[in-house]
Amino acid sequence: MSSLKDKRSSRTDAVPTVTVGRLAAIAEDGAPMVEFSGSPVPVRAMATARFDTVRPGSAMALMFIDGDRARPLVIGVIEQEESPAAAERLTLSHTREIVLQCGRASIVLTRAGKVLVRGAYLSLRSSGMQRITGASVQIN
Repeated sequence: MSSLKDKRSSRTDAVPTVTVGRLAAIAEDGAPMVEFSGSPVPVRAMATARFDTVRPGSAMALMFIDGDRARPLVIGVIEQEESPAAAERLTLSHTREIVLQCGRASIVLTRAGKVLVRGAYLSLRSSGMQRITGASVQIN
């Protein structure tokens, strides 16, 4: 009779794990070069997005294509990895535009600094002071 450990090791549907590595550099063609445990030198990685604005040394979430540690895939940047409050804050960043959308409602952040809020109904509530400032303010 096989042990539980033998059954676990023979399973082919193992759950993929994420490895935390560091961005060593960005290659001339934009590919990230990453370092991780078990890699003596930085390794060229594939990526799910461009990371050319990320600083070297930043923590990166890595997976490995077909489990091959010579073929890392960067799946994201880990923000504030060592901060205890990191789980309480989500930072999204992109070089051109970020859009949050649900049905007819949306919030658009542009690289030019514009924040566009659209919706069929918009409610702003505050338990304290609510301030509206700008070079000019138009209502209706």
